[in-house]
Amino acid sequence: MTDIREGYSYPERVKFSVSANVQAEYLRAAEFLNTAHHDAVILQHEYGIFGGEAGAYILHLVRNLRSPLITTLHSVLLKPSESQKQVLLELADCSQYLVVMSHKAEQILQDVYGAPPEKVKYIPHGIPDLPLQSPEKMKVKLGFEGHKVMLTFGLLNPNKGVEDMIRAMPDIVSQHPDAIYVVLGETHPNIRREQGEDYRLKLQYIAKELGMEGYVLFHNQFVDLQDLVEYLLASDIYVSPYTQQEQITSGTLAYSIGAGNTVVSTPYWYAEELLGNGRGCLVSFGNSEDLSKAIGRLLSNDVEREAMRTAAYQFSRSMIWKQVARDYLSLVDEFIATREVPRKGIFEIVEKRPPAQKFLDTVPEINLGHILVLTDDTGILQHATYDIPNRSEGYCTDDNARALIVVCNHYRLRKDESVIPLIKRYLSFVLDAFDSSTGFFRNFMSYDRKWSNEKGSEDCHGRAIWSLGFTARHAPHKLISAMALNLMERALPATEKLTYPRAWAFSIIGIYHFLRHNPNHESARRVLEALSRKLLHRFEANASNDWIWFEDTVNYSNAKLPHALMVAGSLLDNQPMFEKGIAVLTWLLDIQTAPEGHLSVIGNRGWLVRGGKKAQFDQQPVEAMCLVWACTAAYWLSGKEEWRREAERCFSWFMGVNDIEEVICDLKTGGCFDGLGADGINLNQGAESTLSYLLASLTMHEIAGRDVASIKGIV
Repeated sequence: MTDIREGYSYPERVKFSVSANVQAEYLRAAEFLNTAHHDAVILQHEYGIFGGEAGAYILHLVRNLRSPLITTLHSVLLKPSESQKQVLLELADCSQYLVVMSHKAEQILQDVYGAPPEKVKYIPHGIPDLPLQSPEKMKVKLGFEGHKVMLTFGLLNPNKGVEDMIRAMPDIVSQHPDAIYVVLGETHPNIRREQGEDYRLKLQYIAKELGMEGYVLFHNQFVDLQDLVEYLLASDIYVSPYTQQEQITSGTLAYSIGAGNTVVSTPYWYAEELLGNGRGCLVSFGNSEDLSKAIGRLLSNDVEREAMRTAAYQFSRSMIWKQVARDYLSLVDEFIATREVPRKGIFEIVEKRPPAQKFLDTVPEINLGHILVLTDDTGILQHATYDIPNRSEGYCTDDNARALIVVCNHYRLRKDESVIPLIKRYLSFVLDAFDSSTGFFRNFMSYDRKWSNEKGSEDCHGRAIWSLGFTARHAPHKLISAMALNLMERALPATEKLTYPRAWAFSIIGIYHFLRHNPNHESARRVLEALSRKLLHRFEANASNDWIWFEDTVNYSNAKLPHALMVAGSLLDNQPMFEKGIAVLTWLLDIQTAPEGHLSVIGNRGWLVRGGKKAQFDQQPVEAMCLVWACTAAYWLSGKEEWRREAERCFSWFMGVNDIEEVICDLKTGGCFDGLGADGINLNQGAESTLSYLLASLTMHEIAGRDVASIKGIV
């Protein structure tokens, strides 16, 4: 598994790597494994390793394996979220055996997840085979001679409880001035990604405030097995002060008893199991006084300490890698001996694929190449001549707002940190567009960074609100979110003054996201309620049995209007409003469906006027995108499969299932052509078209990644 864009320098024995947040690579991994005719595949499962909601992307791989599957569960949650439970249940369904590393996990699997007892197998956590020896020799090598050494190792995060141990150090040192506490390991990458090194600095500050700088040693590094073993063998006491009871396994604890350490730990589940019957010392959660008393006693009593570590070491002999390997091989031997689990056929696998995953096979991978070409240090340029940026047309807030949504959504799905500078750049443009004297957003900026004197449109204001709400909810870190929140609050008063339906709709969708992030914001809720009432009133005043629409013309960004009614109705618990949104979207799709069944969007060369005929050309990518998003919202909110199929049909417009049977997106550049005309495609690849295609494509990737029952995507 690869969790960074540039990947890692793996040893030669690694034959295939999977980017954690790219669904298609899980399918390719399954194909790779299927060509080798393995007896079995063993999956190590932990929430947080695999991409998607609750790690759902791994299901793309396991569903498509031909060989029998053994899944080792590193986390078995007593109180899982619905998504976590559904992922584990499907993993269990795809697996011949579920391997757990504690007996507590066996019980939870049966009680909470209903796993058949015969499917659950206990195999302990593996450990290296180390000698039981005095730590004094290794202390000399590491420079710890003359000290009593306490150790905690592993990726540093707040759940490890290291601060509790640091606060225990003054009492320990008062009794044993030769005591030192070594914190070995770098900060957990997820913590570092979100908070930098704030947590480590906090720990160092606590040590300094307590006068313990010389007694608490931070070794901020990732250590290989050889170095880790040396630290373990040099330690008198291993400290495992986890803060939560619901810890079903711990590799660090397993390694420590295998190295013959005396262990002091809080009573999380795995520690209770490994350290029972005198094999370790358990202390209360979050209690520094208990830690200092237990450690002080053990450091003063060599006999008790030696008896404890010897008992733990002897218990750990069944956990050495050689024995664990034999246990796994014996499970595979059962497949071979009984032949009860035949390899799946290719057609059997394809037949059982969920519909959304089948559609994923036809959706191109996300390519941000063209928006990078269109983007400079100011923002994204509006237009291109063919695929070359047209600087003379400058920039607009409309496109920078769309671009902000694209890159925030891309980060949310892919966790690609390379787009964070783009998020900041587009948000900076929207910030600069805000005119504090009027409360509205300006729209057009020339290439020399001068704003037009022309007042920004209401639609521009609405699109800016849409982008800010989405960013506030899905920004990569809190400072970007705070900026979006701040600007949103400043723009809300003017939003109430909007008079056009599309501006209302864009704003409603943005405020909806804002409220999903900040549900108690009364001003935002009040504006949402007011705008949605206006939109609903406009519909009721204008619609008839054969014209289910808000105005006398159906023109641009049409699907945003029913989309807004659906999300507002769901948030406000207004079922009639939601159902009217569904009805409008149904009608909108009906009038834009060709006799052959494909999508034929209303062209901007005349639009559709009440009582008239729909203009067939020029069809714009933004219309197909708005339909994809609206159908997807209907799918997530209603749970009805028909809306997922409609989203796929609308996206297929980009892929050539349209009136002239031409592919609209450019897979080589990552751009999208500017429109579909009677005489062919407009070969220019401007920002609006490209961003519309990317917004639609990201939505389809999300649907495919959340095809487990109850796992809903973003609305």
